[in-house]
Amino acid sequence: MAIAPPASSQAGPQPKPHEEPKSQPDVEHTETGIELEAALPVAEPPVASDATPRAKRKKQPVTPDSSALVIAGVDESSASHLAGSSAKDIHVVDAKFHRLLETVHENRPADDLEIIRKAWAFCLQQHEGQKRASGEPYIIHPLEVAQVLAELKMDSTAIAAGLLHDAVEDTDVTSAEIAKRFGDQVAHIVEGVTKLEKIKFANREDHQAENIRKMLLAMVTDVRVVIIKLADRLHNMRTLEHLKPEKQQKIARETLDIYAPLAHRLGMGKLRGELEDLAFRYTDPYAYEQVSTEVDALRGAGEEFLQKIVKQLEAKLKEFKIEGRVESRIKRLYSIQQKLVDQKIPVDQVYDLLAIRVICNSVQDCYALLGLLHSIWRPVPGRIKDFIAMPRPNLYQSLHTTLIAEGGHQFEVQIRTEDMHRVAEEGIAAHWKYKASDNVSAKDEQRLAWVRQLMEWQREMTDPNEFMSTLKIDLYPEEVYTFTPKGKVVVLPKDASPIDFAYAIHTEVGNTTVGAKVNGRIVPLRTKLRNGDIVEITTQAGHAPSRDWLSFTKSSRARNKIKHWLNEHQRERAIEIGKKLLDREARKYKLSLGKFHEADYDKVASEYGLGTEAELLAGVGFGKFSARQVLNKLEPGSTMSAEPALPEGGVGNTVGQMSEAVKRVFFGKGSDSLQVEGQDDLLVYRARCCNPIRGEEIVGYVTRGKGVAVHARSCPNVQNLLYESDRRIQVEWSPSPTEPGTTKAQTYPVKLTVLCDDRSGMLKEFTAIISDDGTNIRSVDTKPMPDGQVVVDFVVETVDVRHLNKLVQNLRKVPGVRDVQRVQKI
Repeated sequence: MAIAPPASSQAGPQPKPHEEPKSQPDVEHTETGIELEAALPVAEPPVASDATPRAKRKKQPVTPDSSALVIAGVDESSASHLAGSSAKDIHVVDAKFHRLLETVHENRPADDLEIIRKAWAFCLQQHEGQKRASGEPYIIHPLEVAQVLAELKMDSTAIAAGLLHDAVEDTDVTSAEIAKRFGDQVAHIVEGVTKLEKIKFANREDHQAENIRKMLLAMVTDVRVVIIKLADRLHNMRTLEHLKPEKQQKIARETLDIYAPLAHRLGMGKLRGELEDLAFRYTDPYAYEQVSTEVDALRGAGEEFLQKIVKQLEAKLKEFKIEGRVESRIKRLYSIQQKLVDQKIPVDQVYDLLAIRVICNSVQDCYALLGLLHSIWRPVPGRIKDFIAMPRPNLYQSLHTTLIAEGGHQFEVQIRTEDMHRVAEEGIAAHWKYKASDNVSAKDEQRLAWVRQLMEWQREMTDPNEFMSTLKIDLYPEEVYTFTPKGKVVVLPKDASPIDFAYAIHTEVGNTTVGAKVNGRIVPLRTKLRNGDIVEITTQAGHAPSRDWLSFTKSSRARNKIKHWLNEHQRERAIEIGKKLLDREARKYKLSLGKFHEADYDKVASEYGLGTEAELLAGVGFGKFSARQVLNKLEPGSTMSAEPALPEGGVGNTVGQMSEAVKRVFFGKGSDSLQVEGQDDLLVYRARCCNPIRGEEIVGYVTRGKGVAVHARSCPNVQNLLYESDRRIQVEWSPSPTEPGTTKAQTYPVKLTVLCDDRSGMLKEFTAIISDDGTNIRSVDTKPMPDGQVVVDFVVETVDVRHLNKLVQNLRKVPGVRDVQRVQKI
């Protein structure tokens, strides 16, 4: 079951040997980009380095003849563009291009291959001399991307764009030149795939969010943009081993968070599965090896069992004259790992570890076969799902049932038609209708409806992190199917509440909700809805959303509408408070605010990086800026008789000058390792709800009267704070990991929960591992479980995330350990 990536190398073009890399003003953009450029370009022969900025190669003039080459293989002209490559490399490139043309012709015989040949010739010339980290010609990457697209049965326009997808980003070619040579469609797709590299962003998260937003905007008008992006990411993931471990982790995590869910939302099950398994081996290598080993141990018996079931099924199909083919499979590693983590069970208890798929000729045959199966084997209650009558939001259709065979072995059966199978495997690509009309089918429009809706909501989301949070919620919904009293189906995320249901009906219904009935009974608004519930909403004019709703709403639509309403009203209140604070401070210094005009306030606002007077007043109201400091900027020197103003660019706070010693007394050790916007004299403390440690991504929120609370970006409370973007402030870990005057690294208390078998000597092994790592143990607590397992809670002192991850990996290696998890709150 283990997946071994192909031997081809990771992406990352390198300039020609005779060129020097151009200097770039923003060297860090390679770290903040969402695209995976593994080995950044450097002049040959040195090995690619992550610290070297990407350099665009000099653009070579392309003659009309060379741009219209009809390539039967790599002829002399084409081979000249592979200068410096070995005969073997030229042969490999030639064979890959031949295979591409053959695949396109086989899948779409009516398509014109000329645009692919032209794009190939142009691509060869533009990427001339560029190499990948392994020394292979860079041209292999766009070729492999195009091959993935061809196997998805994409049209010639998409494949040409796939060949050219890096041209604008990694060479001096412009979008206008692409449009002139290959048409507006190809240029639009390439532009949608190209990252925003010339714009400087405050941090990696903003850069990632804006690149994703740009891609989705382009995807709304042409979905081929995202399909090429997914093909690009797939090939890069196949060759990720050539990167440094920290970049492997970052890119693999992004793949699991964004790209695999995006493929799932588009119904591209096969591509999503490969992305998840490839990313899994880098995000958690130890768990990957452990699951792979356990699955391999069960593989022999499992495959033997499946073959026996397949033969029985084929005989029954023949006996009852149901036409269809039978396939078998063992569940993917990443899916198994998710079940192990969620359900805390061993691999052999995963109910759908073994699965049979029967592909029938008609829907009637599917239902007939379901009844036949239930007459042969006993079905497991609650495991029968009809996704044919009620398709998933990504249009996946199939009948699912889990059966018990002789000996108590459970196995899952999926029953579907050929069309349903293509949709399940290829998703939106299975319905590809780009011909002369360039329109997608009605089903494709339905699949893209969530993207259009998301892009409408994003107009209300000025904060990039809020956009990413919403996107992640919307990408991977587990559904429940509910009904209105009139029988209309409303699909909601798992554990959704009546509030989610109300907002799914209409925004105004959601905003004015005061009560709900489920199946005719009055229930609390935080009730979790289940499949088949009939929901009736009670509204009252003038009623408004509550902030508490955010703690139990699950749908992105409901959360966005609630946040938007709260944000608007919180902002209005903050502006009023800001005016009062400014007026009170002005009276203290006998200043008249009447003499200042809107232009004066706007000027001060611009100094804080804001746009308008209202934003400035809101900042004062939220406690983000000091009223005294604003007054001093309106009329310099007017407040000099009072306490000194906070440093330029700092965030106003009445306790801003508190000493480090006092901070540690009141807020605990750890606040001295944090900085707000580069300042070290502001009151900062780590939030207890998530207990962030050095190395984690963090975000700060201005609290009223308590200073700046620093949360881990993954903290659930951060999701509820995102709507108050005016209170968010950039925080960072201070540069030095050691305290002044000491040689000992600063440590942070972290709670670890270990689920393990109950055996003698287990605790001794744990403490030995922790002590050998030089880690101090603050406390230990053990709790036996009814199933013969034990839960052991440790509170240890760790230096940073890397140190903690190493400790977790070592604990997982102890025989009998089922799982090791970090508990955010101590």
